[in-house]
Amino acid sequence: MKTHRSGSMGGLFLASRLEVRYDRTFLLDLKSLESSAFQRVQQFVFGEFFQTSQLHDLHEFQTLGSSGILYRFTIETYLISIEITGQIIKFLRILPKPSI
Repeated sequence: MKTHRSGSMGGLFLASRLEVRYDRTFLLDLKSLESSAFQRVQQFVFGEFFQTSQLHDLHEFQTLGSSGILYRFTIETYLISIEITGQIIKFLRILPKPSI
């Protein structure tokens, strides 16, 4: 699934032309969530996300490893992983936050 929205990647800012994609695994993860979590995550990734002006504004946003293209943030008790390459943000996985 591919979605085009207004927005552009300049560093970690969302601006004029941004392409957002959803990995098949992400969509399967989303489908397997309980109803309330499904609704909350769906509302965010297909709507509220496009109103975010900077990726650093996402809750617990941080890089994954030293790759420079993989990041994660949280929505309630779930980790959301994304890949950022040029003008493309791809949602990769939804995983429960580990209990520490």
